[in-house]
Amino acid sequence: MKFFEELKWRGLVKDISSPEIEKKLNEEKITFYWGTDPTADSLHLGHYSSLVTAKRLALHGHHPILLVGGATGLIGDPRPTAEREIIARETIEKNLKGISAQVLKLFDGKAEIVNNYDWTKDFSFLDFLRDIGKYINVNYMLNKDIIRRRLDTGITFAEFAYTLIQGNDFLELFLKKNCILQVEGSDQWGNITTGIELIKKKTGKEAYGFTMPLILDRFGNKFGKSEGNALWLDKEKTSSYELYQYLINTDDEMVISYLKVFTFLSVEEIESLEQSNREHPELREAHQALAREIIKDLHGEKEYQRALELSQVLFSGDVSKLSSKEIEIVFCGMPVFSLEKDSNIVDLLVNNGIVTSKREARELISSNSITLNGGKVDSIDQVVTKECALEDKYIIIRRGKKKYYLGKF
Repeated sequence: MKFFEELKWRGLVKDISSPEIEKKLNEEKITFYWGTDPTADSLHLGHYSSLVTAKRLALHGHHPILLVGGATGLIGDPRPTAEREIIARETIEKNLKGISAQVLKLFDGKAEIVNNYDWTKDFSFLDFLRDIGKYINVNYMLNKDIIRRRLDTGITFAEFAYTLIQGNDFLELFLKKNCILQVEGSDQWGNITTGIELIKKKTGKEAYGFTMPLILDRFGNKFGKSEGNALWLDKEKTSSYELYQYLINTDDEMVISYLKVFTFLSVEEIESLEQSNREHPELREAHQALAREIIKDLHGEKEYQRALELSQVLFSGDVSKLSSKEIEIVFCGMPVFSLEKDSNIVDLLVNNGIVTSKREARELISSNSITLNGGKVDSIDQVVTKECALEDKYIIIRRGKKKYYLGKF
């Protein structure tokens, strides 16, 4: 299987500007670019779907340029429904540093990182209109899907002109770095083709672009969204444990397609996991592989092993050795209650909604169904004090096998 055929097998090709792309990716070594605007100080798992494709091209021998949009970030790429809020210049600068460090790490320091502010900041308004605006017809811009969808609700000139700025980025990289290909998610197709059109009209030469499909779950939600929140690539914002939990719980129907998109496992390895997922779904080998490969690529083997250990701790209930930071990570999103003084265990369970009555509390305790910091509660007279707390602060109650509650003094 040739390289481009493998990209298609993995479901990574949606739009291509020319059939010549296949030959260039299979037989030549070219320079390409992938870009993002610094709207936050970290990328999230949704970005990773296209970033990992860029990394795949780089590993095949193509030269990657990773563009962080210090200029375009000041304007904001048009959204389908409403205009983006303007981001302060100071915030853009902070975000640039965070994202650049993430991207460089992901590419093992072998990617070339550029900032489009460097060649845009001295471009006067009149020069931009003469040198760029003159070459792109307004009717051509109005036919862009994202612009057309905003015409009824309204679109500012700033957002309308965004595609010209990104098109100029492609022109700049084409002229200065012989970059002939732009690779992005499918939502950037209109901006890519503007760059191709601009290059063709100004130089008479051809540039290329291809996009990857938007990665969704089986309900049509964006991949990497957890309860409405992005899963960040920065492990201080989203821990490896949280990533592990999200990935290990991937829907069975989607896990193989995610393995194709997000991992560097071979065709044979993925086909073997597909067979395992079909014949022995209870083993969850494909899910384990997905979590392992993504976390190792983002954060390394050590982080993956710790995420696995924390998951096993939660399953076994042996929480006594967790640090404060680990407790906050593992029990993030679980029910939390406050403790201000010593409390009888039965009263604690009732007053904090862990059980519905004192009778139920006594029954659960007598059947060894309540644990406190990993140990069985064997008496209805037990008193919970601060001396019982982990790290002098935390009380972890488990009801049954799976329901956890976190108390804090």
